[in-house]
Amino acid sequence: MFDNISSRYDFLNHFLSLGIDYSWRTKVRKIIAKIQAKKILDVATGTADLAIEISKIPDTQIVGIDISRGMLDKGDVKIEKMQLTNRIVLQQADSENLPFETGEFDAVTVSFGVRNFENLDKGLADMCRVLKKEGSLLVLEFSKPTNPIFSRLYWFYFKFILPPLGRLFSKDATAYTYLPQSVAAFPEGEEFVARAKTAGFATVNYKPLTFGVCTLYHCVK
Repeated sequence: MFDNISSRYDFLNHFLSLGIDYSWRTKVRKIIAKIQAKKILDVATGTADLAIEISKIPDTQIVGIDISRGMLDKGDVKIEKMQLTNRIVLQQADSENLPFETGEFDAVTVSFGVRNFENLDKGLADMCRVLKKEGSLLVLEFSKPTNPIFSRLYWFYFKFILPPLGRLFSKDATAYTYLPQSVAAFPEGEEFVARAKTAGFATVNYKPLTFGVCTLYHCVK
């Protein structure tokens, strides 16, 4: 599915989120800068939008991994065009079986990817494994707004506006029907906190963004 939509993925992300996704990634970059992480793993990197955003921090080295070759190919084109090949390396890998040494990274990031893990607990545990002691996992993920009025608007958009627009532009019948289904099923908030702690993280904090459309989780090993 992600291979099929890779050519239109960036456009659809920015268009369907009304451009708010830029500000969400900026928040992750600012935290990475604050904790002074230099070697970063971006899991489920897609077309490398977050990796590119993090590269704005001087002296950072980023490895991006994704299971979709089509998404990585699109990301490689962007990285080369922006002359970031010496800062960002993309490789195909399974998010739940990371091909890296224990304690290799200062920080791990995932933007809108953990809800696609086949086994969330295994993925969280392996991301914890590759982090250094006191390293940070930063997760951006869609969530369900709690405000009753905004929640109705949100689900109307997610169920009735986003899927047909996604199908129209991506030419994939399933991709943007799958999105609201996966968001509805994802264990967010305190449930995610509990899962992350079980996976090995010592502290987990989270902050809803944009009326709860998205949540930023900060997990420390």
